[in-house]
Amino acid sequence: MENILPIHLQEVIFSSSNSKISKQISKLEKEGKLVKIAPRIYTSNLKESPESIILRNLFQILAHLYPDALLSHRSAFEYKPTTAGNIFLTYTYTKKVELPGVTISFLKGDGAIEGDNVIAGNLYVSQQERALLENLQSSKRPGANSKTLSIPEIEDKLEQIIRVHGEEGLNSLRDKARKISEQLNMQSEFTKLNKIISSLLSTNTSKALKSPLALARVFGVPYDPARLTLFETLFRELKQKEFPNYPEKNITRKSFRNFAFFESYFSNYIEGTIFELDDAKKIIATQTPIPARDEDSHDVLGTYQLVSNHAEMSITPSSPEELIQILLFRHKILLGARQNKNPGQFKDKNNRAGQSHFVDLNLVRGTLMKGFEFCPALTHPFAKAIFMMFVVSEVHPFLDGNGRIARVMMNAELVKENQSKIIIPTVFRDDYMGALKKLTKQSDAGTFIRMMERAREFSAAIYSEDMDKMEKQLEDCDAFKEHNEGKLKIIPYG
Repeated sequence: MENILPIHLQEVIFSSSNSKISKQISKLEKEGKLVKIAPRIYTSNLKESPESIILRNLFQILAHLYPDALLSHRSAFEYKPTTAGNIFLTYTYTKKVELPGVTISFLKGDGAIEGDNVIAGNLYVSQQERALLENLQSSKRPGANSKTLSIPEIEDKLEQIIRVHGEEGLNSLRDKARKISEQLNMQSEFTKLNKIISSLLSTNTSKALKSPLALARVFGVPYDPARLTLFETLFRELKQKEFPNYPEKNITRKSFRNFAFFESYFSNYIEGTIFELDDAKKIIATQTPIPARDEDSHDVLGTYQLVSNHAEMSITPSSPEELIQILLFRHKILLGARQNKNPGQFKDKNNRAGQSHFVDLNLVRGTLMKGFEFCPALTHPFAKAIFMMFVVSEVHPFLDGNGRIARVMMNAELVKENQSKIIIPTVFRDDYMGALKKLTKQSDAGTFIRMMERAREFSAAIYSEDMDKMEKQLEDCDAFKEHNEGKLKIIPYG
C-alpha cells in the first residue's frame, strides 16, 4: 500500500476521519513505526518520552485539536506550561484535559477579537492589552496552578513598557485596554489596571504597588533588572570563595606615586589613549600636556591626579547616595578637559560597544544604587573591589571614561584596606576584556574572578622606591607588550 503520510518528516500525526489516512496510521502502528501517545495523537519518534514530544509540539497539537482556541491569561505571556504543568486557553467551554506532561485548562469565554495574534495556523493568542486584563481577573488557585500572574509580575511588565516605550507607550496601552474592556465586559479588570498604571505614572498613590521594580520607578530610581540579576550572579560566586590578603608594599609616598604612574598609564592605554612611556613620564613630571594631544594628555593627568592621591583613594562609599557623589566627583577630575563628554555628569544619551548596549540613561542612577546594595555583604577587600569595578563598568554611566573610573573605584576599595592595588597591563588587556564580556554575555563569573586574581597577584609583586626599577620589573613581566607578543608573567620580587 502506498504511504499517504510522509512519516519521516512528521513527529506528530493526528488521527483522521479520512479512511485512507486512518488505515495508514493503523498499519504503521502495527508495524511498530508509530506509537499512540495521547488520544488522537501518534508519533514516529520512538526514542523520546511522550511528555517531551507533546511539549515540543504543543502549539501544533492545540491548533489541530482545538481550532480557534485562544492562548490566554498567563499563558499569553509565558507561552509554555507553568511549573505545575498547566496551560490556559479561552474556549467554548470550561474543562480540563490531561495530556502527557501538560494539563490544558479551558476557560469559557470570548474567542479571538481584532488585534489578537495567531500562531500555528488555528491557535490564537491574546494581545498584550487583553492578556493584562485577563491576568487581573480573580483566581482561586495559588502559584503555578493559577490562571493569572501575580500582581507584582504584572507591575513588572508594565514597568518594562515604560522603560522601553516611555510614558507615551504606557498611556497608549491604557487607551487600548479601555476599549477592549468595554468590548469584552471587563470593566472591573480595567479599573485595576488603570490604578496600577496611574501609580506607575505617579498620578495615584504608590501604596497600590507591590513590585520592588515598580516602586523604584515611582520613587524616581528605576533600574535595569537584567543587570541586577547579573550583579547577583557575581555576588553569589564571590561569596563562595576565600581570597588571600596582599598587603600594600608601596607604602611610602614615593613608591605609591611610582605605582600610580603606571596605574594611570596602563588604564589609559587600555582605553586607547596611547603614549610612549617617556612622553607619559614627561606629562606627569611637568604637569603639562603635549600641545598636539591636549585632551589625551589631560586624561593621563586626570587619572594620575586621582590614583596618586592616597587620601582620595582611601575614600569609599558607605551608601548608594555616596556612591553617586563619589563617581560624579571623580569623573569630573578625570575628564575635566573633555567638556564635550560632560565631565561630572551621567550620560545624556545611550552608549554601546559593538553590539553590547549598556544601561539605559534613565536607569543609570537606580541601577548603580541597587548594585551597591550587595557591597556591604562582601567582606573581603578584593571581593568588594572587583564587584564595584564590574558594577560601574557594566552600567557604563558616563559618555566616556567608564573603564578608567571603574578601575579607580576598584582600587580605592583596596587602598582603604591597605591592600595592593591592581594594574591591568597592556599584555593582559585581551584577557581582561574577554572575561568582562563572558560575565556580561554568559553570566560566567568564574572566569572573571580568576582573571582578576591573576592581575592582583601580578600587581602585588610590583613595588619600588625607584621608578626605573619598577619599570624594569614590569618589563620583566612582559607588561608593556601587546597580547600577541607576550604573556603576563608573575615574578615575586624580593
